Amino acid sequence: MPSRRNFLTQASLAAAGIGFSSQQNLLAQMKRAAVDPEFVVKNGRIRQSIMGWCFKDHFNAIELAKHCKAIGLVAMEGIPRDAYPEVKKMGLEISLVGSHGFAKGPCNPENTEEVKAKLIEGIDVAKEVGCGSVITFTGMSYDGMDKDKAAQLCVDTWKEVLPHAEKNGITLVLEHLNSRDDSHPMKGHPGYFGDDVDFCIDLIKQVGSENFKLLFDIYHVSVMNGDVIRRIRQYKDYIGHYHTAGNPGRAEMDDTQEINYPPILKEIIKTGYDKFVAQEFIPTWDDPVTALRHAAQLCDV
Repeated sequence: MPSRRNFLTQASLAAAGIGFSSQQNLLAQMKRAAVDPEFVVKNGRIRQSIMGWCFKDHFNAIELAKHCKAIGLVAMEGIPRDAYPEVKKMGLEISLVGSHGFAKGPCNPENTEEVKAKLIEGIDVAKEVGCGSVITFTGMSYDGMDKDKAAQLCVDTWKEVLPHAEKNGITLVLEHLNSRDDSHPMKGHPGYFGDDVDFCIDLIKQVGSENFKLLFDIYHVSVMNGDVIRRIRQYKDYIGHYHTAGNPGRAEMDDTQEINYPPILKEIIKTGYDKFVAQEFIPTWDDPVTALRHAAQLCDV
């Protein structure tokens, strides 16, 4: 039986990069250098999409679509609506349609009519382009807000819109966002009302429709709540969409980030989920295409 001293010696050697040849395989995250420059999605058990806004500083929607197609992603979201026809011609699906945005949500009565109109419009667009989902948000907290009344207003507003979604076979997905990270406008959202994923699930249960589900953003859940796999198991029946990104920093999902994605994705598959998982990391590498290829390779479990 190996001694404690031998075990510690082996561990020290491994940390120094000496011996223990299998040590590389023990890393939870895939290093940047491990990406296959020719990788194309092979397994396809995860229907990978991409959130276009993350790459807008590098490519327009059509340029990004060409890269997605070459790598083997099957869908796009978060791109201008006027790009939808060309993207669909290329054989990519639209995985999610936008609506009212995260800042002006239904928790504030000043936004009620605008939120309803934007959601109705989003449902109509989704129906037209063959997309099954439209995103929604709670909106931002405001001075003097009564949290119980704000929660009820969210539920009531969504219930007013849902008959139109149900009639057209569209699911509204409520995104939970973190309020902790204040370093960047899209890495965190201080003041966001729905910043607790358990609270968002409670709102979804109150709405009580199969056409109203959670957008489970793995990055935001990691920042605010943690215990990601247990929550996926617990809430699998309420999840209608997934987003990815590394944490901290909402960067690539490499060995500089703390979220261990392969077991999370395998758990998603185990739940029977067969919709889209969208890459929503902000690329930091010199070559954003290699960054996207790395994410696709990591998630092709």
